Amino acid sequence: MKINTVFVERILTKFIKDELGKFHFKKAVLGLSGGLDSSVTAFLCAKAIGAENVLAIIMPYGESIKKDISDAKKVVKQLGINSKTIHINPMVDAYYSKYPIQNRVIKGNKMARERMSILYDLSSREKAMVIGTSNKTELLLGYGTIHGDMASGINPIGDLYKTQVRQLGKHLGIPEEILKKSPSAGFWPGQTDEKEIGIDYENIDNILYQIVDLRKQKKEVAAMGFSQKTIDRLVEMIKNSEFKRKLPLIPKISERTVGHDFLLPYDWGK
Repeated sequence: MKINTVFVERILTKFIKDELGKFHFKKAVLGLSGGLDSSVTAFLCAKAIGAENVLAIIMPYGESIKKDISDAKKVVKQLGINSKTIHINPMVDAYYSKYPIQNRVIKGNKMARERMSILYDLSSREKAMVIGTSNKTELLLGYGTIHGDMASGINPIGDLYKTQVRQLGKHLGIPEEILKKSPSAGFWPGQTDEKEIGIDYENIDNILYQIVDLRKQKKEVAAMGFSQKTIDRLVEMIKNSEFKRKLPLIPKISERTVGHDFLLPYDWGK
């Protein structure tokens, strides 16, 4: 799973520049959490279109870990990109004061969608494309919020597993403390991805790589020494989250239905 980081950097920066140009965008906006994925994405954007054209939005909620905010600001300073800090407490709390709930995951999903709502508002104001920060591991497992952190105009790191994003981050010069940080969705203090999933990313990525990229059967992967229970769980997560990786399904209906002459062809000449 080792990647050629120089080659990947070249491919992804070109991808960002080309895609923005294709849709007549000169600027990019992204949510910057202080974690690995968003930091790597910010570095790639700055290299692709220039630091002056990148707007990073730091969006803490409540007792957000101060270290995350500090790390995000460190990336902003290192790259020289533009940034805004917008606290999402007022918006989220206004909703839950009327519709209270104790479920932290549901509330976390609301926070993720609130953040994306802000990014798309700023996208319109700044005429900047929203850049996604979800890695391949998260996308395959559905470990993200649909219409939240999984939304974007383009997602440069979406085909890189988490451990590969870390390789790229090291090559790009991401601060060491961010490289070593335990991945977290930031839903609540102390929440980490690996703790929630119950498996470390090294093993997750190795299993997913064997099944998804190399197309091996589950029994073949188990023979390599991986837990059958873990393999089954990850495959189940992939299956159950398939809807998150697709555009909304639209049933196709013919322009003309037998016996119904009210469905007339559109006159393109008008």
